[in-house]
Amino acid sequence: MDFLVLGPVEVRESGVSVRLSGMRRRRLLALLLLNARHAVSMDFLVDELWQDPPASARHQVHNAIRDLRAALAGSAGAGLITVDVGYRLDVPAGAVDAHRFTDGVRAARAARREGRDAEAMRLLQAAVDLWRGDAFDGIDCPSVTAAAAGLDEQRLSAVEELMELRLAAGETGSLVAELSALTARYPLRDALRGSLMLALYRGGRQADALAVYGEGRRLLADELGLEPGPRLRRLQAEILADAPRVQHRTPAPARPAPAPAPAPAPARPVQDNYLPRDLPDFTGRTTELALLDRAVGDRIAGSPRTVVIDGMGGIGKTALAVHFAHHRTPDHPDGQYYVDLHGFSPARAPLTPEEALGVLLRSDGAAPDALPAGLAELSAIWRSRLAGRRALLVLDNAADAAQVAPLLPGTGDTLALITTRRKLTATDGALSLPLGALGTAEAETLFRRIAGDACTGAPLTRTVALCGHHPLALRIAATRLRDRPSWTVPDVTARLCTSAGRTAFLRTADRDLMSVLALSYEQLPYEAQEFIRTLALHPAAVHDIPQACAATGLAPSAVECLFDTLLDHNLADEPSPAHLAIPPLLRDCAHTFTFPARDPARRLTAVA
Repeated sequence: MDFLVLGPVEVRESGVSVRLSGMRRRRLLALLLLNARHAVSMDFLVDELWQDPPASARHQVHNAIRDLRAALAGSAGAGLITVDVGYRLDVPAGAVDAHRFTDGVRAARAARREGRDAEAMRLLQAAVDLWRGDAFDGIDCPSVTAAAAGLDEQRLSAVEELMELRLAAGETGSLVAELSALTARYPLRDALRGSLMLALYRGGRQADALAVYGEGRRLLADELGLEPGPRLRRLQAEILADAPRVQHRTPAPARPAPAPAPAPAPARPVQDNYLPRDLPDFTGRTTELALLDRAVGDRIAGSPRTVVIDGMGGIGKTALAVHFAHHRTPDHPDGQYYVDLHGFSPARAPLTPEEALGVLLRSDGAAPDALPAGLAELSAIWRSRLAGRRALLVLDNAADAAQVAPLLPGTGDTLALITTRRKLTATDGALSLPLGALGTAEAETLFRRIAGDACTGAPLTRTVALCGHHPLALRIAATRLRDRPSWTVPDVTARLCTSAGRTAFLRTADRDLMSVLALSYEQLPYEAQEFIRTLALHPAAVHDIPQACAATGLAPSAVECLFDTLLDHNLADEPSPAHLAIPPLLRDCAHTFTFPARDPARRLTAVA
């Protein structure tokens, strides 16, 4: 069977369309295909299929599943399976046309990077030919609508690349009509407008090419208050000078035909905030990197990809995001952007969304005096500039979901990596990647890489354990050992054995672990600050709700809420349901804060 979503949803068996009666069954199939090979809960299906679910909603879903099973009966390699939470549709990746499209585009881009333009053009044409209309045409479920917009954006990007390759291969007259129609339908797509200008110019229509530029310039000014991007401006100047840089030349008869000229590379934006440098001693995180690779590469939909990396201060969120971003830069040639949102920065307020958008737009070449003041207008301009581009965006040190929501792309193939100390549960559609401490082997490797010869041959298991396997603590301790030639590993270990010793030792002129952790503590509500200080004094390493009630004098309902608050801020771990563990380094930090004068008895309760 073939499952077709690049147009109206359809199932074909040996080329013959399988009858799927009723719109609800088509919508249900679309939802299952969107999550192919993954379990889909009954609650999710009900919420997607009805705005106001009737009492019989679950029964209707069961009936629709039964009918779909009957329609798919006999399909080799495909099966609709009941699982604990709901249902899972198992289909081979190659059976879904959206998978074949994205695989074809990925292979074409790889061929293009390697200089095999003819093969890239063939692969892109085959991928584009899979489309029969708009993705998931006629299906109005919220998640399907979002995925369809992403797939439609991927299609446009593939068409743009195909036009560039056909131009580079020497096609001119045959492309003018196609590009004119595409530009009329998508007037804000710079790549299509630029290709049309070049095709007209090569056909001897210099004035028409310049008129196309002028039309686009007026449209941008009227609708968005912007000038055309640097690529179009450069092409206009070259046409005016009668010397576009990329021109097809017919070879002289006496010589062998040269290879086709390469397509013009996408203009890299002017960037004030290019990715920070990758750490030369980046260590470990192989599981997380593999998960990120799978999340980015294995998606049925072409919607923007957003990953939220959350964890306590100093745990290595930024290092992981930047390392992965550098790893994925070749897949995102249309620009890499980085902005520190200062959600947890000492003596500095978090950037407002308007301030962050201003940074990003100026990095993308927008004139500062042309930017509007309103958040909605700034966000719309930023999203329009990202549309159709394969860009990479790192939003570092986010305060909350409200700060990052206006910065995220609406469509296209942009990868957004967000780092934050909090759980951003309101960032819909994002992959959540909680980041914890390093494993023992990884922690020892990092320590040795930083300390160098100072710890050659020395056992490090206890040393890294006293650092909590925490990357920032390991960096500080290893650096101090490296910079003190008379010290040995046992000297460092001795200084880390007590809470007071760790507090004093894990601090240098420019790095202070306790200050980093305190930034998260200071943003807690007052009740949560008091709660974590109290539990930090208690000798138990793990607290259940009755123990926490006894230590704090609070009701179980209040303790449950405070448990959730600490977990949401990544200031505690949950080794098992309804159990809370405060990491030792956070306990050290909490010891440095005094209790409020209004409740002197709380300290006595905690240590009793």
